[in-house]
Amino acid sequence: MKRLFLIVYFLVVSTSLYSQSKMNAFLTPSDTLHKQRRNAIIMSEASVVGLTLVGLNQLWYADYEKSKFHTLDDNAEWLQMDKFGHVFTSYQMGRAGAELLNWSGVREKDQLLYGATLGFGFLTAVEILDGYSKEWGFSWGDVLANASGTGLYIGQELLWKEQRISLKYSFHRTKYAKQRPDKLGEGFLEEILKDYNGQTYWFSANLHSFVKNEKIPKWLNIALGCGADGMLTGISEPIDGMSSPQQRARQYYLSLDVDFTRIKTNSHLLKSVFSILNVLKVPFPTLEFHDESGFKFHPIYF
Repeated sequence: MKRLFLIVYFLVVSTSLYSQSKMNAFLTPSDTLHKQRRNAIIMSEASVVGLTLVGLNQLWYADYEKSKFHTLDDNAEWLQMDKFGHVFTSYQMGRAGAELLNWSGVREKDQLLYGATLGFGFLTAVEILDGYSKEWGFSWGDVLANASGTGLYIGQELLWKEQRISLKYSFHRTKYAKQRPDKLGEGFLEEILKDYNGQTYWFSANLHSFVKNEKIPKWLNIALGCGADGMLTGISEPIDGMSSPQQRARQYYLSLDVDFTRIKTNSHLLKSVFSILNVLKVPFPTLEFHDESGFKFHPIYF
């Protein structure tokens, strides 16, 4: 929390000094279609997605044996935490795609049609690569999760013209990664992506947008989180060299949160920073319910 405060404070001070700068003007969304911005976005996204897929194919999939296209039912693995990851990624990529098109002045209908579907399209392409790898396979469960994330964003825009419920992420290191670094990551950066025990995915709902009470700060959210614990493999199975069985359990959380996008500022630079920060759940006191051990209170939970 202290580090977050220092970062936000620094950004506020910096932005106040340069609020009239060219950067602020550049980041201001266009009221009408700005073809140069739109074309730059399309070319940039196509390049990044294309290079990412080529890189994955050469640097990741090349190390594993190829196969005929096949499907895989992995819906029971990792207590579905990997599926929450797909929902989250699809939602956030779609949000970014739509906001970029909004910046270029593209009409709302096209923002949803071509921007908000960015995550679903990209992740489906990755899923096809999985389908040709013997190690993995094309997962319809992943596709459904991708569609759910995209649908959550588009559905709220159609229903409310705003994102009242945001998908967010938080992470804390666990003891399990050291036991299975090949599966759960070796080092902090790998663990963020691979250790499902330390990941929490949040449905963060803005209170003011639902209650419409002026006494409630417009930036205050209530967040429901989902996590899991005790997982060393995708499914519960014996592990060589370990005599005790895995103690796998689900975790549910109730906490407060901040919707950075609802903090008032005239600086488009700061608005852009807030949009990026809104991917993460802000640490707050949190009530946890654990399948095995029951309720537990965390003064601060990451």
